[in-house]
Amino acid sequence: MSALTGLTGTGTLLRFALRRDRVTTPVWIAVNALMVLSMPNTLRTLYGTAAERSDLVSQLQTNAAFRALIGPLYGTSLGGLTAWRVGVYAGLLTAVTSLLVVVRHTRDEEESGRAELVVSGAVGRGASLAAALLAAGAANGVVALLVTVGLAGQGAAGALAFGLGLAATGMVFATTAAIAAQLTESARLARGLTAAVLGAAFVLRAAGDAATADGSSVWTWFSPLGWLENLRPFAAERWWVLLLFTAAVLVQAAVAYALAGRRDLGMSFLPTRPGPAVGRLGSAAGLAWRLQRGAVLGWSLGFFLAGVVFGDLAQGAADLVGDNDNARQIFERMGGRSGLTDAFLASMAGILGLVAALYVVASVLRLSSEETSGRAEPLLACQVSRLRWAAGHLTIAFGGAALLMLLAGTGLAVGYGRRAGPVLVACLVQLPAVWVIGGLALLLYGVAPRLCVPASWGVAVAVLLIGWVGPALNAPQLVLDLSPFGHLPKLPGGGMEWGPVAALLGLAAVLAGAGLAGLRRRDLTV
Repeated sequence: MSALTGLTGTGTLLRFALRRDRVTTPVWIAVNALMVLSMPNTLRTLYGTAAERSDLVSQLQTNAAFRALIGPLYGTSLGGLTAWRVGVYAGLLTAVTSLLVVVRHTRDEEESGRAELVVSGAVGRGASLAAALLAAGAANGVVALLVTVGLAGQGAAGALAFGLGLAATGMVFATTAAIAAQLTESARLARGLTAAVLGAAFVLRAAGDAATADGSSVWTWFSPLGWLENLRPFAAERWWVLLLFTAAVLVQAAVAYALAGRRDLGMSFLPTRPGPAVGRLGSAAGLAWRLQRGAVLGWSLGFFLAGVVFGDLAQGAADLVGDNDNARQIFERMGGRSGLTDAFLASMAGILGLVAALYVVASVLRLSSEETSGRAEPLLACQVSRLRWAAGHLTIAFGGAALLMLLAGTGLAVGYGRRAGPVLVACLVQLPAVWVIGGLALLLYGVAPRLCVPASWGVAVAVLLIGWVGPALNAPQLVLDLSPFGHLPKLPGGGMEWGPVAALLGLAAVLAGAGLAGLRRRDLTV
């Protein structure tokens, strides 16, 4: 088969992929662009004088934990501060967007059986992979364009370098996902494998940045996120670093195409091991745990380690903020008007709660993936009711969220070294808001199954954006109150308010009950 024949139909599949992603991908792009482009005005308020910026540089030189969390600072202009403050996390977001796009249009299509119908026509074997990578490239190209244009006022060269760096980071993990889609039999495993590589890249970058203040550690250079930092936008740009991204993308894309040409459609190089001749799972809850235990263990480890890092940062929170009143006000808006250390701990607990909301949405939506893949139907044809089947996954979702926040609180207490009780309570008090987001996802699944995935993720991302960026942008309280997290008591340091907590728990129960009622009454998706 010639290369031309193998790519026949790529244009048609690309248009189809862009049409399918016409809602979700623009949302991710808008969130990423807004996060980046909102930073210059915020940072102008926080570090408006040369003395404040000099103090920030001094703190980063001595605070290894803060460098591990955000990265080293190379330039003190507004553009340089923007690239430092959001560079790593904007790179993470482009990577996540890219891996989701590629897996959705490759392994997801094969797993559902749609790819077999497509390739039976005048479509080359490599067309779906090419279309998926082009769709990811289009998304990353739009991000690069928006960032370049939006930050051009801070310096055209730096804006271009930052935009290209973000797009290149996304494409590196897009091609990583393309390889994972050839290695695994399911889309879930492909996403998990790529996410594990992304997590390893973050850990390597964090270890390297903690070791040195100039990004010269060998561990930093093992990570594409470290390459993004060392591109140094707005600080004597290192254009040659883009060659590393280019080489990684080309090599990984070539490997993905080589693997795709050497396997049968629907098969993989790492096939799922057959189960035992006699099954040992005696309940729907046991099956749910078997399906989700890997995700729970991975999230649990991540939350504990994040808690340790945040707790360690809290010890130097006062020194890090110094006399910067604007930075102090942001922490107070996020964590309450108590002592700065308490406000910092409260804000970190809130951030961990926001991330836990992403977990609970992903776990609840496992019901949707089981249904649409056809695996739920034969199970429900047996003596298993819909509510029993759903209860197993919901126990993992809502109970798993409680476990994550408990581990996060334990990690905060370990890192901070004291006041374990108040810190644990501060994390656990986030659960009502987390469960509200999970209840809303369940409601959408029960009454609007075709819209539940994009709508649930849209709500989760909106809440994350309000909680993270809202205080820094000095958003009106009315906007902050749109998030359930805006109604929680600010602990530690503030007083416990049982009224909002009880109201959120009641709302979560009502949403979950309505979702289960809708699930009982509707037809299964075929």
